[in-house]
Amino acid sequence: MKFPLSIAAIALAALMPPGEAAALQEAGDPLASARWEDMRRTFLGDAPVLFDPRVKVVAPSVAEDPMQVPVTVDASALARIEEVVVFADFNPIVEVLRFYPEAARASLGFRVKLQQSTPVRAAVRTADGVWHVGGTWVNTVGGGCTAPAAGRASPEWQSHLNEVSGRQWSAGPNAGRLRLRVVHPMDTGLVAGIPAFHLEEIRFAEADGRPLMRVRLFEPVAENPVFTLQREGGSGPVEAVGRDNNGNAFRARIAP
Repeated sequence: MKFPLSIAAIALAALMPPGEAAALQEAGDPLASARWEDMRRTFLGDAPVLFDPRVKVVAPSVAEDPMQVPVTVDASALARIEEVVVFADFNPIVEVLRFYPEAARASLGFRVKLQQSTPVRAAVRTADGVWHVGGTWVNTVGGGCTAPAAGRASPEWQSHLNEVSGRQWSAGPNAGRLRLRVVHPMDTGLVAGIPAFHLEEIRFAEADGRPLMRVRLFEPVAENPVFTLQREGGSGPVEAVGRDNNGNAFRARIAP
């Protein structure tokens, strides 16, 4: 069932291209998930919710490796963003991550573990209290959340824990792009005898301390996570500081 748009939605629609305005909805999950109402209550509460085509979630329609599913969330078409929540309706651990864009663009690439075929969604809260929701279905053979991390097969994995590598692009079509990789098993706690062990937070900042983005991570983020973000006009090195749920920390400087 679809309901009439609220005053807030009408105002938004007036500022959007006709095609996108026609797609703006407040009800009637476009992904037709049986769990949508549960997701709405869990993450969005009683706040206004709009299915908004300006929130783009890009992922493969068929994921061959359920332990490493690439996802990009881009909400940069929205203004005054305060928080972005990413979740997968049918995962045993639903919440994937949250990110808080500051001086960086409201866009983040990462990889996720999926237990079965599911919608993967991003809900974006703007300063007016409205949640803007986008998403896509990902079909997969499943099992990504209940398989042990591949790196644990190596007896030396602990000596490489939280090793960081990164890259910046300073010219060409990818100018401003930043990529960070952290060595970490990202254990979900759903494998017998292996407790949950995952990165909890990463903060990105300019060398002068100006915040770029804060990312909160949960168990479904893929092993050895890789994050891709976009700076808005910055230059010079970027500082990345993070920690996991066992108190292990890292600090790295990513040079241009």
